[in-house]
Amino acid sequence: MRAHYLQHVPFEGLGVIEQWLASKGAKVSVSQLFRGDVLPAASDFDWLIVMGGPMSVCDVSSHPWLALEQELIREAIAADKVVLGICLGAQLIASAQGAGVFRNLTPEIGWFRIEAVERPERSPFSQLLESVPEVLHWHGDTFEIPPAATHLARSEGCERQAFLLGDRVLALQFHLEMTRNELGDLVEHCRDELREGPWIQSEREMLGDEKRFERANELMRAVLDLLYQISATP
Repeated sequence: MRAHYLQHVPFEGLGVIEQWLASKGAKVSVSQLFRGDVLPAASDFDWLIVMGGPMSVCDVSSHPWLALEQELIREAIAADKVVLGICLGAQLIASAQGAGVFRNLTPEIGWFRIEAVERPERSPFSQLLESVPEVLHWHGDTFEIPPAATHLARSEGCERQAFLLGDRVLALQFHLEMTRNELGDLVEHCRDELREGPWIQSEREMLGDEKRFERANELMRAVLDLLYQISATP
């Protein structure tokens, strides 16, 4: 198993995904785009993991690699790779598939509940995503659901929280991968975003309960296990 991840800023890394990949004996490589790293070819990996970052998908003029990332995402999807996008990564998947990315009605920063979008036959991912009381959000933008994708989850503060394209391309607007220390790093670098708002929690409230992180991290591992199981099926 060869996994490659795209990192946009030094303070948003793999989190517990790194431990999970190690448990699978994966060969892991990275493009640190903030350092000017070159992107791989789609043939160089089996899994592509696209991380978060404070920039917008629309910031191509200041971050030209955002357009190159989307080309790689399209190539990976066409080659039937596993693609996982988190926060900005989810927005990049949506944009790469021709869906709009734009400002949400209000920023969503903190621990808030998500719920599955009701369907006659629910995806196993939808069922997993409802298994924890709250997940960690930190975003100001949101996305449209690509035409061929299945809308998986919503929240009161943001209608589009997750989607599945085919059976192995998963976009998550929220963060299941972060540990308490990693959220502390994010707060340190982006504290100016913690203004008053209906869906913005304080630094103290976000960092105060270790069990929140434990539940979210366990869900991250369960989501990865399901992707792994699906991708291993002929």
